[in-house]
Parts: sequence; structure tokens; C-alpha cells
Amino acid sequence: MTALRLESPGIVAEGGLTHRARRLGIDTGQEAVIYLRLDSEIVRSEGFDSQTRIQVRAGDRALRATLGVVTGALLAPGEAGLSEAAWARLGATHDEALEFSHPQPLASLRHVRAKTHGNRLDSAAIAAVVRDIARGYYSDIHIASFLTACAGNRLDRQEIVDLTRAMVEVGERLTWSRDRVVDKHCVGGLPGNRTTPIIVPIVAAAGLLMPKTSSRAITSPSGTADTMEVLAPVDLDAAAMRRVVEREGGCIVWGGAARLSPADDLLIRVERPLELDATGQLVASVLSKKAAAGATHVLVDVPVGPTAKIRGLETARRLDDELRYVGEAVGLQVRPVLTDGAQPVGRGIGPSLEARDVLAVLQNDRDAPADLRGRALLLAGHLLELAEAAPTGSGEALARAILDDGRAWRKFAAICDAQGGLRTPPVAAHACPVMTSLAGRVAAVDNRRLARVAKLAGAPRDRAAGLVLHVRVGDALVAGQALFTVHAETAGELAYALAYARSRPGIVELETAA
Repeated sequence: MTALRLESPGIVAEGGLTHRARRLGIDTGQEAVIYLRLDSEIVRSEGFDSQTRIQVRAGDRALRATLGVVTGALLAPGEAGLSEAAWARLGATHDEALEFSHPQPLASLRHVRAKTHGNRLDSAAIAAVVRDIARGYYSDIHIASFLTACAGNRLDRQEIVDLTRAMVEVGERLTWSRDRVVDKHCVGGLPGNRTTPIIVPIVAAAGLLMPKTSSRAITSPSGTADTMEVLAPVDLDAAAMRRVVEREGGCIVWGGAARLSPADDLLIRVERPLELDATGQLVASVLSKKAAAGATHVLVDVPVGPTAKIRGLETARRLDDELRYVGEAVGLQVRPVLTDGAQPVGRGIGPSLEARDVLAVLQNDRDAPADLRGRALLLAGHLLELAEAAPTGSGEALARAILDDGRAWRKFAAICDAQGGLRTPPVAAHACPVMTSLAGRVAAVDNRRLARVAKLAGAPRDRAAGLVLHVRVGDALVAGQALFTVHAETAGELAYALAYARSRPGIVELETAA
């Protein structure tokens, strides 16, 4: 997000005092934070406190940021420290003169307060909130307040429709010359469910257009964009994305670089740590991205399982209804598909390990994970039928033929080439198996704890980190057999992940003989 041109001057610190910009190299996520000394004349004269929202100006560039007050020797007198997000968005340079002021009050916050008290919001109110979020005017605290006020099914259907439309309007929107443009999304919560890089080349090879934007991981071991980035560049802007799609019929890119529904990225970043998987927010998030990418026909994978994001059929059916209703309201034909979410898909969990599974399926490797292949073919078949590229009941057979004869692999390689070149997945420096001390049959696999092991090993930050799962529900095991192997870039991370895994033997639950 770039700095805004000044819309109003605000109230500049008395005497026109300025501070010199200094880049501190502090990662505060996407929230812009400015650090000033407690004894700064600006802090003292303006009455700024820590967590105050302030406006900072550098020439004709302006940015709203959150204030952090420094009491130690981190900053010299007359210096203002900028977090990485603040530095990038303001476009600051070293020692550049910065001016500070109180920002104009945000009128849209009254709508957040109204929603907190249980009032419904009309389309204008929702549009105002989303517009200010996209502009970077809201702090993480403000965004958390809005998300919490909307959680617990406190958005009615019309509010979800209005939220979806508002999120589309604040970003770029792609249009295509075809009357059918397909897309696919998974609601998440299932480690290793990396079907997108297999589905996109299948449907593109079948002649359909699929401009696929994907997310990076926020709290999971890997997002689709993280896995795809192991294989090819994904940071494509809208123009580059269009070139790839027009050349090859499909792409797999990171949605944040293309600025499609940018408010969604800001909402998700705060929503996930709060663990607020509200149906309304989820529907608006998914469908705003698809509408902004120019899709007309959308398939949504909804894994259902005891340790998946969607844990029961009642919740899944309610989500199904909302996706169809809101999709129709914003001009999308949506087909949710309820799938098995009882255990991870494939073997690898983590960017590089998942990428290796994807390549094995696309290249028809004899040892490719059968569940990942089967799930990708099922979903690709639904998508082909939804877009009328295959008669009802024959989509999966067409998808299988395209995969089996190598067309999908050739199309995937061509897409990677168009995005910047196919890469070889890296290999972690350290690996260690986790064994079972018992004999028995695998009764269950805990998706959430298994994902936790992969993250403790370093995924997705370390692309080669994660784990490889060796067992599936129903498998018969003997004592001393490996359940999974943890991969890490450093010995310390490997030890940390192994300590967690060994302290929780129920990650893989066994039924033992009486």
C-alpha cells in the first residue's frame, strides 16, 4: 500500500518541529508504526501517547500510523523511527524531515461502534468502513473491533452482500474477453490440501480461462502462494498476471501483489490470530477475491472434519447456502463441494514438501500421493462441468485424461515459465522421524497439531521446513514405525518441533488391541 497524497493538512506540531526519519528494521506486519522518544518535543507538546494514531508527512506524502513511545536509547534526540511497513508505505528516505499531526477523525468508526451495539449497517456504512481500512486509516485495534462486531453470525445476508461488493470496489478489478472465467478456492483448515497447482493446468489445458489468485499463509504451515513460490515467482501485479493468463489460459499468483480486494488481506491478517472464522467474513473474503479477478464460475472446496476449520455438516451446509446466495447477488455462479477433512491431503506439509507432492502428481510419478491426485481430479471435474466444458458426470474423466497424457504437466511448466521460470524445490538441512512406540491401527490424525509441528519446524518462513506424513487413517502399524518425518533448516528448530511432537502422542491416534 502506498502513501496517500495529503487530503487535509491536519494540525502540525507547534513550531513546525520536524524529526529525521530512521529505518529501524522492525517488522510490525502490515501495520505502520512510528516510534518517537518519550522526551520528544512533539510527544510532549501534542500529548501523544503510545498507541495513539498520528499522521506523518514527508513532503507531499502522508501516512496514518500507530505511535510507539521509546524510553531507552534506541533513538537519538530528533529522530523518528519507522517500522518496515511505515517506511515502505511512506516512501521515506534516511534523515528525511518528517512532520507530525493529529489526523482528522474517522467518521466511519461510528459505524463500527454501531455494529458493536448490534445495529445493522447499510451499504453506505459498510462501504465507508471498508474504504478506510483499504486506505490504511484503521489500526489493528480498529480492524479487530470491526471483525469482532461482525462475528457470531451478526451479519445478515444483505450485509454480507454489501461487504463483498465494498471489498471488490476498493481494489483493482480484472475483466476478460470470455463469457466463462473459472476460479477455485478452499476454505482451509486442512494441511497439505494443495490441489490448486494441479487443477489450474488441467482446466487451462481443457481450454478454460483460470486467473487464480492465492493467499500466503498467516497461521498455517503454507498457503497456496507459498507452495507455488517454491516452483515459480508469484509476486505478479495485475498487468503481469493478465499477460500470463492471456498467453497460457491460467496463472497461480499471490493476490496481494495484484491488489485485488486489498481490504480482505488486511482483514484476514487480524482475523486469523483472533480465530474468528465467522461465516459472513469468510464468504465476503472468498467471493470478493473471485469477483475482483473477473471470475464468473467458482468452485469452493469445503473440507469437513473434527479438526478441520469446518467441523460439522450443519456448519458446512449453512456456508454452502451463504456462498450460493451471495455469489448470485454479486454475479457469480458458485458451486461449493463438501469434501473429507478428517486428515491431511498428500504427504508433505510445508511449502517445498507440498510442492514436491504437486510435481509428483503432475508428472504422473508412480509414488505420487493417491489422495492428492484423486482430490484434484474430483474438484477439477466439478469445475469443468460447472463451466460446461464437460457434460454432467464426465468432468472427472476428462480431467484424468488431461493429467494422464501429460497435457496438465506441460501446461503447468508453461505457466511457470510465463510467471518467471520453473524452480527446483529446496531440501531442508535436517530431518528426523517421529516413531510410534505402540502397535495398532491409525484411528485419527489431528490436523491442527500436525500443522503446529510443521510451523515449529520453521514453515512457511523456511521454505524447505515442515513434515512428511507417512501414515493414513486405517493403516496398521507396528511398534517403531515412523509416523512422520520433521524437516527443518536448523538443528534448533528441528529439536523444538520434535519436543512438541513427542509431548503430544495423540497427534496420530492409534487403536490398539485390548
